[in-house]
Amino acid sequence: MTEIAPLSERQYRLLDAASKLCGVALVAAGLEAGGSTLPGLVLAVAGVACATATVFLQYE
Repeated sequence: MTEIAPLSERQYRLLDAASKLCGVALVAAGLEAGGSTLPGLVLAVAGVACATATVFLQYE
């Protein structure tokens, strides 16, 4: 398994902010599509996954 180089603190902050904004946008799109409909739920779950993706990354 190939190891991925860790991100610098600046790269991590930029990626973290971008993923949070993307997650908020997806959740908002899910609510706009209808929070109780299937497309709305899928968009909301994708938004939550996108917003929390940086939890699993490491930086130096």
